[in-house]
Amino acid sequence: MKIYVGNLSPATTEEDLQKAFAAFGQVTSVSIINDKFTGVSRGFGFVEMPGKAESSAAIKGLNQQELKGQTIKVNEARPSPQGGRGAGRGNWRR
Repeated sequence: MKIYVGNLSPATTEEDLQKAFAAFGQVTSVSIINDKFTGVSRGFGFVEMPGKAESSAAIKGLNQQELKGQTIKVNEARPSPQGGRGAGRGNWRR
C-alpha cells in the first residue's frame, strides 16, 4: 500500500520516515518530494508498505503525531487524476 505523509518539516529525511514507519512493519520504499528547481522539500512524501494490516496500523499510529517538530498527516495515497497537470484546459494553440 502506498501511504501519503504530509506536513513534513524541511528537516525530515527519508531515513526519518523509514525509521518511523518501520516500527509498524516492513517498508519497501520511501520518497520525499522536492521542488524540481530549488531541491527543497515540498513538505510531503510517500511510504510504501507491502501489507494492508501493517499499512493501516502505521496510518492509525502515526497520523497527527509529531515528527521533527511538525504534526504530520498520514493517510492512504490516492491515485493522481488522469491527464496530470493542466488537464481540462482545452486544446489551445497559438
